[in-house]
Amino acid sequence: MAKPSRLGRFFSAIWNGITRIRLALSNILFLLVMALLLMLFVGGEREAHPEKAALLLNLAGTVVDEKSQVEPLQALLGEPSPENHEVLLRDVIDAIEFARDDPAVNSLVMELDELGYVGISKTQEIGTALESFKATGKPVVAVGDFFTQDQFLLASFADDIIVNPLGGVGLEGFSSYRNYFRETLEKLSVSMHVFHAGEFKSIAEPFLRDDMSPGERLITGRWLEVLWGQYAATVEAQRELPPGTVNTYVNNFARLLAEQGGDTAALALKEGLVDKVLDRAQANDYLVDLVGASNDDGLYEAVLFEPYVRRMRPSQFIPVEGDRVAVITAEGNIVPGDQPPGTIGGDSLADLISTTAETDGVRAIVLRVNSGGGSVFASEVIRQELLRTRAMGIPVVISMGAVAASGGYYIAAQADEIWATPGTITGSIGVFAAIPTFEQLLERAGVHTDGVGTTELAGSLRLDRPMNPQVAEAIRSGVDFSYKNFVQLVAEGRHLSPAQVEQVAEGRVWSAPDALEHGLLDGLGSLSDAIHAAAVRAGLKAYEVEYVGLPLSPRDMFLQQLADRVGSLRIWAPSALSASLTTLLAPVADAARELASLKDPRNIYVRCIPCGAIRQ
Repeated sequence: MAKPSRLGRFFSAIWNGITRIRLALSNILFLLVMALLLMLFVGGEREAHPEKAALLLNLAGTVVDEKSQVEPLQALLGEPSPENHEVLLRDVIDAIEFARDDPAVNSLVMELDELGYVGISKTQEIGTALESFKATGKPVVAVGDFFTQDQFLLASFADDIIVNPLGGVGLEGFSSYRNYFRETLEKLSVSMHVFHAGEFKSIAEPFLRDDMSPGERLITGRWLEVLWGQYAATVEAQRELPPGTVNTYVNNFARLLAEQGGDTAALALKEGLVDKVLDRAQANDYLVDLVGASNDDGLYEAVLFEPYVRRMRPSQFIPVEGDRVAVITAEGNIVPGDQPPGTIGGDSLADLISTTAETDGVRAIVLRVNSGGGSVFASEVIRQELLRTRAMGIPVVISMGAVAASGGYYIAAQADEIWATPGTITGSIGVFAAIPTFEQLLERAGVHTDGVGTTELAGSLRLDRPMNPQVAEAIRSGVDFSYKNFVQLVAEGRHLSPAQVEQVAEGRVWSAPDALEHGLLDGLGSLSDAIHAAAVRAGLKAYEVEYVGLPLSPRDMFLQQLADRVGSLRIWAPSALSASLTTLLAPVADAARELASLKDPRNIYVRCIPCGAIRQ
């Protein structure tokens, strides 16, 4: 064999050098990743716990039952912000319960300025934990620059509420407003073909009307009044105010504010909504005295709840043994196939239920549902798996979160028991299909569609052609069939006659107290109440609770841990422009997500669109 030329040896040497450098860089990168993993899973966990401190609930972003999947680039390169931060409801409640029994924690402070949304349902569950904490004699204080309506409901559970001199309390009531597109679609020459079963299935209204129908106005007004009544009653009870104080404050706000010379903080103090008006330095001094300790920076001594709960909670790598109740979370839109956390996949959730039911030691399952529904097909896949689990002798109990309506109720209807918080929105037993066609719009632009097919249905699903009458009739029949099936399975699951279900169906949305009265629920309570009910059904006196989630790959687990640690460090700098744009574009983003979630193979849905737009 001929020896390589001098030029060949030169390029070979260069290539070998590049290879060595590439390998060295790969090893360095690997070591950096391992060091980061070590920091994420171990680092900080051995930090000395103060001998005397407050538990700091510095909630930021949105409180959720299940965190959404973390996007890799966002986790590694994105700028953290409160707008995209998520806080697990279970972390909040567990932190409070750990601190309740921790002698080193002598108080609890809520700083809620970065809290975007928690809602009345989750606040009720957190409130139960706060009441248990206060029962030990440990004080709870809420501190804020300005309390939004959502923040203030949670703050009302505090013994003392402190507001900044330039702050206040912003209350307005609950509402449900939507955009209506009938005239727009007509001007754009878009033909919208909507098929629905249920007189009050309001999904059809935005495409067929320019305003809310009287029937829908009646139904929506009813559950909004129930929830607002709960909000006002909670605030008035916690603040020891006369009934009607909250409504008087809201309905006469302009006059009351004028009487205080425009001073919103003074108005909140006068009306009994807050206890003290202090600037940040004064508030810190007050908390230093309350806690009895300060750190090196002169701030009151506190432990952040997210690192605290990670330290106090048993390691997730230690398997739970013995008899137990498994808790599975179903949060988000219901769509077919396998889906990541934050979206309910028909196949992925059914597989998780099946795997959990077949695990040794699992004696009962609690399914926590927080969903406005989605695909009929995916909902049926989940329902069938729950029925199979019950047939195995394993009780299934539903715990409803903020929303468990339409498809969310579909998957719950045949469980052994259904529990909901008082602030849950449920019902919406109805079915719809919506298909647009654009033949008129294209003709206006001079585009015409023509051709030939082998049958009368060939090419009938094209959106640039008028809807085929046979297709329209077939869709209508499918919607009617799915609705009758929905009513029947509710009747069987709730031990009602189909006629009784019809009286509460037809797409009507119900507050939890009204749903309980009509037989759609078994009780009002928290997730812990549902867990207890499941244990009773399984005949368990001593048991563990295991929270089961979709299996994560090492990569996904690393990214989730990274996102959690970055969020708990609070290294973001909130941008006023970013927050304003997020708020402004929220309706567009919500509409885009809603359209993206419509993936049923037959284009038939059990979806409560208004439920997703509710801001309680």
